[in-house]
Amino acid sequence: MSDETNQHPDEPERPIDPEHGEPREQQDAPAAAPASPAAAPAAAAEAPVAAAALEAQLAAGERDLLAEYRDIAARSQAELQNFRNRVERDRQANREAVIAEVIRSLLPAIDDLDRAESHGDLAEGSPLAIVAQKIRGSFEKYGLKAIGTKGEPFDPKLHEALVQLPIPGTETQVVHDVIETGYALGERLIRAAKVAVAVPAE
Repeated sequence: MSDETNQHPDEPERPIDPEHGEPREQQDAPAAAPASPAAAPAAAAEAPVAAAALEAQLAAGERDLLAEYRDIAARSQAELQNFRNRVERDRQANREAVIAEVIRSLLPAIDDLDRAESHGDLAEGSPLAIVAQKIRGSFEKYGLKAIGTKGEPFDPKLHEALVQLPIPGTETQVVHDVIETGYALGERLIRAAKVAVAVPAE
């Protein structure tokens, strides 16, 4: 019988040697090299180091994120406080503007009271004197103050010079007489004082 008949049907075909015509013996594949005994302990030692490094990175990221949130919160709080301050300033400015407009509309009546007082028509204790006192007191509560006093230095920001009087001995410009009293509400000028100014004589 030939070699083909002796070969078991389940066995894989073996290559034929071209020189002798006989099947070659199959060589087993080389076995994989066994793992180095030192590799396992080294890998086990590197695992905690890698985990610790990862935890450190996460902790650093959390600290940076927390610092960023705190910075955002601080800036937001500062912006809110600035907004409140601006609102308060605007509200105060609007309040002063309304009061100033009301007082400006009543200045002619105040001027009439001043003229009546200068002419001696506001006798002490008279009904008109009492009314004038109440009106002036009400305005003073809002911060209204009179501008223009005889003898004070002339200030073009506060005084309106209607006439200049050369007076011997005068070295600087001073208020010689107040023709019409001026008024200011806080830092807001409502009306400049109309005055006669004494100037040095040539």
